[in-house]
Amino acid sequence: MTAVEEGCFLILGICMNTYECRIQEGKSYGFCALGFGVCCVFTATCDQEVINNLTYFVNPDFPDLTKGMSSCTLNVKKIEPEISQIRLDFVHFNLVGLRRKLLFYSNFLGGFKGQPNRQTGVCEEDVFQIIAGNSSEEFTLCGLNSGQHVYFDVNSLDEIKIEMTLDKKAVSRFWEIIITQMAFTEQAPPGCLQYFTGQEEKFKIYRRKNHNFSGPDGTIQTMNFADNGRHLANQDYNICIRQEEGMCSIAYEPCHENAFRIAPNSLDSGAVPTNMDEGSGDEEVETISRALKMCNDKIVLPCDSEELILPGLMNMMPGSCSLEHCGLSLCPSGNSPCRIESSVTPFNIGVHFAESAAEASPEENLGMCLNYEQIPCGD
Repeated sequence: MTAVEEGCFLILGICMNTYECRIQEGKSYGFCALGFGVCCVFTATCDQEVINNLTYFVNPDFPDLTKGMSSCTLNVKKIEPEISQIRLDFVHFNLVGLRRKLLFYSNFLGGFKGQPNRQTGVCEEDVFQIIAGNSSEEFTLCGLNSGQHVYFDVNSLDEIKIEMTLDKKAVSRFWEIIITQMAFTEQAPPGCLQYFTGQEEKFKIYRRKNHNFSGPDGTIQTMNFADNGRHLANQDYNICIRQEEGMCSIAYEPCHENAFRIAPNSLDSGAVPTNMDEGSGDEEVETISRALKMCNDKIVLPCDSEELILPGLMNMMPGSCSLEHCGLSLCPSGNSPCRIESSVTPFNIGVHFAESAAEASPEENLGMCLNYEQIPCGD
C-alpha cells in the first residue's frame, strides 16, 4: 500500500482495492493503479486508534467547529516494526478561540486568537503533545501552526500517543493533521524535527497556501509565528533542508522587516544592540559577541559570510559572520535587510528557546521567518 495523490483531488489516501478500503472503514476518493485500486482515505478523531500508514486526525465535528471539549487522546499504532519515524503535517491547527466561522486558509489567521502566554511563551491553556510510549521523549505545541510539520522518532515503540489538554470548554476548536508513518527511505536525518526537501509533492497543495512549499527555494518559520503570535518557550530542535542535486550553498533572508524578533530583556542579560555608532569597530564586535553568548533564546545558523544592505547603498557590503543570532535583527548590526550565505553542510538551523524565566514583550519575541534559496555550484 502506498500513499497516492492521483484521483484524490486535494486529499491524500492509500491505494488499495475497494474491498480492503471498505472493511478497514476507509472512504474511497477516485481510482488509482490504472483503475485497479481506489484512493482510500482514513480519518480518526479523539479516543480512536490509527492503524494505517496515512491517516487524517481531525476534531470530532470536522469539518465543523468543535465545542465543549476538555481533552482528546489519539493512539498511533506502528504498522511495521521497522517504522522509526512518524510525520505530522498540520494542515489546519488552531486550538483556542476561533472568533468567527471557520476559514480554511492561513491568510485568514489574523481573525484568530489562541496563543501561549504572550509574555512568557509557555503553553498554559490548550496544549498538544506527542508522547513516545512510557519514555520521557515528547514534543509540545500550541498556538497557530497551520502549514507546519514535524518528524517524531518512535524507535522500537509499538504505540505513540497524541494528547490534547483543552482548557476552555466553551471555546470552538478546529484541527486537521496528516499522520504518516515513514518508510526508511523517506525518513528525515537524525536530529531533524523539520525536514524540507525539493520533492514533497504530496503536500504541495497545503504548503503553497501557507507559503511553506519546500523546494530549492522556500520558507521556514519557528512554531506559532503569526502577526499576533509569540515564539514558544522550551523549544530545542533542528530545522533541516535537504541539499538538492547541483546545489553547493544556501542563502537566508528574513521574510520581511519584522520577521526576526528574538529579543532578550536587556543588554546585561544578553540583548543584541540593533544600532551602533558608525566606526565603533572592535568595540562593536566585542559588544555583540558578548551579548550573543548571553542570549537564552537564539537561532544557530552556520554561515560563511554575512552581507548587509546599508541604507542608501545598492551594493552588498560584507560583514562579520556569527553562528548565534538573537535580538531584533538577524544581522548583528541591525541593518535591514540582510542576507546570510553558507556552504556548510548539512543545511541545518538550530532553534534554541529556553524555558521562560521572566516576562518579556511579545512584540519583540515573534520568532523567526526566513526565506531560503539554494545556490548552484559555481555561482
